[in-house]
Amino acid sequence: MTTVGSKADGRWSQWHEKFVVEERYIDPADRRRLYATSAVLIAVGLTAFFFLLGGVLTHTGFERFDEPVETWIDAQRSGSTTGFMIALAVIFGPVALPIIVLVVLVIWVVAARHVWRPLLLAGGMLTGVILAQIIAPLVQHPRPPIGLMLFGPDHTYSFPSGHVLGTSDFFLILAFLLASRIQRTWFTVTAVLIAIVGILAQVVSRLYLGYHWISDTAASIALAMVIVGAVIAIDTIRTVRIPGEKIEGEYSQPQTDGT
Repeated sequence: MTTVGSKADGRWSQWHEKFVVEERYIDPADRRRLYATSAVLIAVGLTAFFFLLGGVLTHTGFERFDEPVETWIDAQRSGSTTGFMIALAVIFGPVALPIIVLVVLVIWVVAARHVWRPLLLAGGMLTGVILAQIIAPLVQHPRPPIGLMLFGPDHTYSFPSGHVLGTSDFFLILAFLLASRIQRTWFTVTAVLIAIVGILAQVVSRLYLGYHWISDTAASIALAMVIVGAVIAIDTIRTVRIPGEKIEGEYSQPQTDGT
């Protein structure tokens, strides 16, 4: 006799298998490369972030480039360019970017009927927001003078840049989650190039508009590398399988139904 509990467990298992589990089968060498990539991103990102943090706290190191870079950027200002930079700040700002991410997530879930990768994207973005909100008031790095700000005064702290961190997380995580499944060299290269261009555009925008120093934006990219590295590791642990590999007492086999 089937109990109510077993029916509920069965329904949960079916839902979980259909909408959450996203196993994929690759060669052992490819899985090792994913773990290696994850480890390198996390190690390099953490090293760069703490190096930049040390410079900001001691007013040495990379922070010495802050004012010279800002002075050079300010000299490049023009009316037409300012409008474009403001548009970038709005699109990837704290109001518009969450809406963009939400739309992407909804479309992705509806189209793919799967929540794993959208969940990773949302989790990575949320992690970046939390880190920025925690780190900025702890470091208390002052922004450039208010007289340099072209889009209204901002009295909050500047290290790291929330705009650049959000942009970096969005482009890099999305590029990985798509490229890792499509597995075409041309697509991977294109996705990475688009991510780099998008991130650099946001870096220039924050410097140009006078809201951040170069050390702030560099620290955001370093943090994004750590977050993306963690996403790659979590995704690999959760989804990557090797044909014939024993998992929880059973041998995994490649899916044959095309799902």
